[in-house]
Amino acid sequence: MAAAAYRAAETIKNDYDGVMHDYSRKGGVVYSDILIPDHAPVEYNYRKYLWNAVEQVEKNTNAQLAREVRLALPAEFDFWTNVHLVNDYANQHFVSRGMCADISIHDNADGNPHAHVLLTMRPLEQDGTWGAKSKMEYILDDNGERINLPSGRYKTTKVTTTDWDSRDNAEIWRKGLT
Repeated sequence: MAAAAYRAAETIKNDYDGVMHDYSRKGGVVYSDILIPDHAPVEYNYRKYLWNAVEQVEKNTNAQLAREVRLALPAEFDFWTNVHLVNDYANQHFVSRGMCADISIHDNADGNPHAHVLLTMRPLEQDGTWGAKSKMEYILDDNGERINLPSGRYKTTKVTTTDWDSRDNAEIWRKGLT
């Protein structure tokens, strides 16, 4: 919540703990927008609803709520060219895959325009609900039976539901800007 408020220079209240994150006096934010998949609830176009929904769906206190991608923008490009560049990039690499992208472009007129893109970690299902980041699958023996552990539980392995955490994505995303 604080990260989104800071990057967008806004005031957002965290419904989870009631903390008000006020970065409205922060300078240098020249553009901010939220891009969402077509099947996302319309209220996710608003930062406070999106990030409060992300916070609410997580059960673990140490859950990762977002991923940030920072993009250096060409100082030679005009404002609107950079806005279109960032929006096209975010739509192509993130939103088209089911992520919500919270975009903030910073420019302090110091020759270093850049964008911060906060991405949701959970996929959005077609019905607009949050999907699982991962699921547990039983490990089977040679006969196709579940393996019992001494604790009485079955042996399982964690399987991610998306490939968003793949290290290969870093290279794909880097090449996407060239």
